[in-house]
Amino acid sequence: MDLQQELAQLRKELTDWGYRYYVLDDPAVSDYEYDREYRRLEELEAAHPDLVTPDSPTQRVGGAIRSTFQAVEHPVPLDSLQDVFSEEELAAFEARVRSVVPVSAYIVEPKIDGLSVALEYVDGRFIRGVTRGDGQVGEDVTENLRTIRSIPLRLEQAPRRLIVRGEVFMPKQVFADLNAEREAMEQPLLANPRNAAAGSLRQMDPRIAAQRRLDIRLFQVLLAEEVTFKTDSEALVWLKALQLPVVPWELAPTIDDALTLIRATGEDRDGFPFDIDGAVVKVDDLAARETLGRTVKFPRWAAAYKYPPEEKPATVQDIIVQVGRTGVLTPKALLSPVRLAGTTVTSATLHNQDNITAKDIRIGDTVIVRKAGEIIPEIVSVVPEKRPPDAVPYHLPDTCPVCGAPALRDEDGAAVRCTGAECPAQLLRKLTHFASRDAMDIDHLGPAVIRGLVEAELVRSPADLYRLTVEQVAVIERMGEKSAQNLIDAIEKSKQNDLSRLLFAFGIRQVGQRAARLIAERFGSMDAVLEAGEETLCDIPDIGAVTARNLLGWCQSPQARHLIDRLREAGVNMTAAVSDQQDRRFAGMIFVLTGTLEGYTRDEAKAAIEALGGRVTGSVSQKTTYVVAGESAGSKLTKAQSLGIPVLTEAELKAMMS
Repeated sequence: MDLQQELAQLRKELTDWGYRYYVLDDPAVSDYEYDREYRRLEELEAAHPDLVTPDSPTQRVGGAIRSTFQAVEHPVPLDSLQDVFSEEELAAFEARVRSVVPVSAYIVEPKIDGLSVALEYVDGRFIRGVTRGDGQVGEDVTENLRTIRSIPLRLEQAPRRLIVRGEVFMPKQVFADLNAEREAMEQPLLANPRNAAAGSLRQMDPRIAAQRRLDIRLFQVLLAEEVTFKTDSEALVWLKALQLPVVPWELAPTIDDALTLIRATGEDRDGFPFDIDGAVVKVDDLAARETLGRTVKFPRWAAAYKYPPEEKPATVQDIIVQVGRTGVLTPKALLSPVRLAGTTVTSATLHNQDNITAKDIRIGDTVIVRKAGEIIPEIVSVVPEKRPPDAVPYHLPDTCPVCGAPALRDEDGAAVRCTGAECPAQLLRKLTHFASRDAMDIDHLGPAVIRGLVEAELVRSPADLYRLTVEQVAVIERMGEKSAQNLIDAIEKSKQNDLSRLLFAFGIRQVGQRAARLIAERFGSMDAVLEAGEETLCDIPDIGAVTARNLLGWCQSPQARHLIDRLREAGVNMTAAVSDQQDRRFAGMIFVLTGTLEGYTRDEAKAAIEALGGRVTGSVSQKTTYVVAGESAGSKLTKAQSLGIPVLTEAELKAMMS
């Protein structure tokens, strides 16, 4: 077999295996075998780049980062559908259809709550993907769509030109996993899978879109040159034969059959891997569709049956408090079992104390429950006339139910948070932050390794990291002796970090990198920080009363003192680097960076300014000392000019720092 034949065979095998895995959910080979063949293809293509083809499985994430999306006019408009909200409205839709065309069967399919796109193939190759936009013009998101594993980059036996329409979505499990990761890193949670899918598809960097693990299901042939169909069902069967991912659908001979399928789809909505917000009903006969035509807004041959939010009464049997990875105390109502949207609900989040107080939710109350967005159970309201006479208002505890440390309300929000430095509920998040690049910068200690150490009960506190041995770490899955040694070496190296990194690594509220550095520079040692008072802390520029109180409260807690003592015993540095000739030429100055700098990344420029005592902020105001403008500077430059703020070029900034 020559090289080109081997490459062709590898690409076909990997494409077929990918279809079985990502579309049919029926893997044909093990992950190991797939990875082995994939690496073989990568090696051959790396050695012979002239033989790489755009439809190779290795080319799914190859696009450059973009600054904008190009507008594209749809060759065939992407219509929206008219909503119907009741069986009566569906009957009216049926009457309008029957007044124009004879009896016709209907296609019924779940209405995926995602982002509509059109995929275009030419000579079997995927060449472009465009969002729906306004139906006439959308945005070219081809590179991001290429990252979706269920979209084939090449079709066998396809027409010369093919355009199909589908719905991109984020699978429910992926959404849950992504939010869990974001929570661990103290990042804002994504609101719902639909918004997450839309935001992921519009990422300028395809590598980010690839990490979001989006999926797609197709539901319409918009254009297929030299191919004709009599019915939509015939077209959908043809699409599946091309190994394209097709939405699950069923044929209904009558509208009554369609209604039965709509009800069944609604009852089974939790069984789909994607969110649905209704069912789509479409006339199957394509000639009948042409006869029916469309209104100004919608096709007359289809309707979207929207499921009403299901609400039922339940009893609040108890209220428990859970502690999240960021230390937030989250109250949860335990409910008498109630059937909602196809599943049995026994609990509902109460979010925070403000929500409990506003709705006056008490143990023993009868409440109205529904699923927000058809996913998360929530209490809509209380039925006051059914309240037991002995029910009392509920208040969150003032101590953490897991570790007993004080629980304090955030100054800038409704969350009540555990202040425990060694709280077990926050362990994964605290360890991830402690080891992060801007904190103790421990190489090889990522979230997966941290989880393995915690599950093996080797680490219950950041201080335990400094007592690990190579033999202990080597038993963690996928580590091995060499990787374990690298990790132990990195942990040992982190002992020499400056005090500012350690202060930041503790994850104290309001004590970010800059505040940690200023505090370390001012006090010089951990002992001095522990003895500091609020007034002394507030004397430091840019350290306010809130930051001072958060730091003092943390330092005075028994858990924090215990953690510091154990780190000290392990040999972790507790002092700040001292410079006898520290250059503070930018002290008291506020800089704003805008545009692209040639000699620095944004973080590098910020670090250089702050090293000289300056401060970098994100917005221009009267307090701004200088605006540093790089290439393609935007509105910040305009605002600086309108306020009369001095503007520096990159060369002028370098001259000031030299």
